This record gives sequence, structure tokens and C-alpha cells, in this order.
Amino acid sequence: MHPRNVWQAMSAPGYLRSAWPLRAVAHLVTGAVAGAVTLVAIATAAAVGGVLAVVVVGLPLLVLTALAGIPVAHLERYRLRLVDRDPAPDRHRQPAPGLRPWLTTRLREPLTWRELGHALLFAGPLWVVDALVVAAALALPLSLVAAPLLMATVGGGEETKVLKQWTVTTWPAACGVAVLGLPLLALGAYALGLAAGARAELTRVLIAPRDGGPDARVVELARSRVRLVDAFEAERRRIERDLHDGAQQRLVALTMALGLARLDAPPGALADQLAKAHGEAGKALEELRELIHGIHPKVLADYGLEAAVADAADRSAVPVDVTLELAGRLPQAVEAAAYFVVSEALANVGRHSGAGRAEVSGGHLGGRLFLEVRDDGRGGADARRGSGLTGLADRVSVLDGRLSLSSPPGGPTLLRVEIPCEWTERFA
Repeated sequence: MHPRNVWQAMSAPGYLRSAWPLRAVAHLVTGAVAGAVTLVAIATAAAVGGVLAVVVVGLPLLVLTALAGIPVAHLERYRLRLVDRDPAPDRHRQPAPGLRPWLTTRLREPLTWRELGHALLFAGPLWVVDALVVAAALALPLSLVAAPLLMATVGGGEETKVLKQWTVTTWPAACGVAVLGLPLLALGAYALGLAAGARAELTRVLIAPRDGGPDARVVELARSRVRLVDAFEAERRRIERDLHDGAQQRLVALTMALGLARLDAPPGALADQLAKAHGEAGKALEELRELIHGIHPKVLADYGLEAAVADAADRSAVPVDVTLELAGRLPQAVEAAAYFVVSEALANVGRHSGAGRAEVSGGHLGGRLFLEVRDDGRGGADARRGSGLTGLADRVSVLDGRLSLSSPPGGPTLLRVEIPCEWTERFA
């Protein structure tokens, strides 16, 4: 099995004959160079930004300094491949299009500040350590191994100096020094591997933890939760389609057949029974249509949350004012959850509140959907008493949202929903 990283390579035979020592050297040398460049860049940006901040011009430079860890971390993820073949994914969230959403998202992410801390550490002692390790592990052994060559070229065949400290004047001594340098060179190769491996592990801890760590498990749990929500929505739409295309059509056919039989039947007990059956079939068809509408309204799928909320307000038993402005379509799971919160809230207003009027308002701001449902009823609602709002709160929480209820005795009642989401489609 091929080694995945420098640690595995050092524990396997043939390390000195492999490319891993050279990869370790490349990792440390590029780290020393990149760290020095990072130090100059951050120091210059911070100094210039601090001086110009008094005239506001320097503020963008200070913001860029705060974001300096992002490109440094990107470079480090690329350099990790030299000594570690395991992926080092970028776990930044994908922001909405535009500079302002990008800046807002990045400045709010903890990973951005961890990367800034890594960049400052990288620009401080780390690159110096990289340079010292390379110098110590290579300079002495190579100078010893190269003693005969240096004596033949630079020394004119008469003498040479090892590390500019010890003078060698004879060929046997030069060859002996070269032989002594070989084991030191082998030890230096292992020292370079250790240093490069430790350096890579530190980088990974700070900016790119391995899969299977706590952060990765949290991310996977969040992704699995989203997949469950999507699967639930898909199953619900399938049930709606089956009811609409199957059971509803059969009930329509049954209602028509009973109606025709009722017309053909002579007056009497049979006609009365057919009339009763026809009426019951009609009621069943009406209830089925209401059930289909409740599962996933067609207006929500076709026209979005704004139109669906307006439709729910029109069907409410209490007059409802709607002030909801959305500039596009939101994810299906978000639209469905928001619609059913509003629908359930309006149903509760009609059944229990004794309100004379209700209001639905909201919008999308800062990457979050906000909705509020108010009524002027008697108040006293409590989601903890087993009402349908408990299930809606759970459904909103699955989307990382929050549902809060304020309903003091005597009213008014305010239900507020907040769900993080981004646009899937913007209207012109």
C-alpha cells in the first residue's frame, strides 16, 4: 500500500530511496518563503491601513488584513499535498452572489478568524522554524559530503573548509569527512520528515481538520438533516400526486355515476338512497381536495411563498392583511415550512383567538427569511400545551430556524419565524 503521508512513509522501509524526503524539503522550503512573504504583506497592509484609517481610506485595507488568512489557508491546503495526500477541503460556506454578501458571510464565519490566527502564526515563528530546520538538517551533512568536491574545485586540490570552520588539507581526510556526512544526511532526511509532518498536522488542526473529527461530524449531521427534509418534501409531493391523479379521479367518476343513477331512478326509497350516496360522495371529494391542498398547495409549487400566503389569507375565516414582499424563490423546504407555519397560525386564529383581524408580514433580509403573524384576539396561546405549533417549531428548527410566540392574556398574539436561507431564483 502506498503511503498517504510522510508519517506512514517514514515508518515503512525504503523511505530514504523514495521521493518523500524531497517532498518534505519542498514543503519546508516553500513554507519558509511563503511565510516571509506573508509577514511582509500583512505588516505592510496593517501599517498602511492603520495610518490611513484616520481619513477612512485605510479601512478597506484593515478589512483586507482581517481576511488575509483566507488566501494563506488556500495556499496551505495546496501545500499540504506535498506531505499528506488526504484531502484538505475548504469548509467555508457558499455566500450569495455579490461582494457585500461575500464579505458579510466571511466576516461572520469562525473559520475566517481561525485562518487569520493561522496566518499570523505562519508569518511569525513558523516560517523561521521551517528555515532553521532545513538549514540544520541539510547544511551540515551536505557540506561534509561535498568536502572532496569543494577541495577539488574551490580549494584547488590543496585544502577546503567545512562550514567555514574546519580546514581539511588532505584527500584522505576529505573522503573521511564525506563518509561521515552520509549517515548525518540520512538522519537529516528523517528530521526533515518529522518537521514537515508536524508542520502539516498543525496546519490541518488550524484550518482543515481531517474527516471524522468533531467538526466534520457536525457538518455531516447538518447535511443529513437537510437530506431528510428534502426526502420528506419529495415523499409528500408524491403522496399529493397519487391522491390527485388516483383517488380523486375515482371519486369524481363515482360522483358522476351516482348522479346519473339518481336521475334515472324512479321516485322512491332507491332514489332517496342514491341521493344520499351522491351527497356523501360529493362531501368525500371536497374533503379529499382540501387534504390535497393541505399536503402541498399547487399555488406554492407554481408561484412561491408570497402567492401561497395570499391564498391562505383569502381562505381564512378572519380578515387578514398581508404585507409580504419577496424578490424571488426560496428553497422548497423553506417555502413549505414557512407556508405551513402561516397556514396553521391563521387556522388557530380562526378557531381559538376570537380575533377580529389578523396580519401577516415579512421579507428576506441578511440571508434570513422573517415572518410575523399577528392578531388582535384574546391571547393566552401556549405552544407548550401540545398545540400544532409544537410540530411547526420542530420543523422550523430542522432548517436551523427559530419560532417564537408572544401571547399574553388579553392579547395581542404575535408569532415570529426566522429561517436562514438564500435565494434560489431572483425575479427581475
